[in-house]
Amino acid sequence: MLNINHVVVVVVVVVVVVVVVVVVVVVVVVVVVVVVEVVVIVVVVVVVVVVVVVVVVVVVEVVVVVVVVVVVVVVVVVVVVVVVVVLFLLLYF
Repeated sequence: MLNINHVVVVVVVVVVVVVVVVVVVVVVVVVVVVVVEVVVIVVVVVVVVVVVVVVVVVVVEVVVVVVVVVVVVVVVVVVVVVVVVVLFLLLYF
């Protein structure tokens, strides 16, 4: 025969089990959300680093091209000046 004490014990056990299950589910959801946020932050940091590296590489390439063009122009100007001076000296002296 069931008495009131047995019913109270069963109700308390059921309530405790429900509370424990709810707490476990909440903890799991919080952990999953935190892990997803950390993964998103890491991905964003990696993307930013890659973009910065690409920008630096492009800037370095542009600087190298500009330096090469300037050097070529200077060399051409020097060669033209030397040729003109040599021709002038040969023709007039």
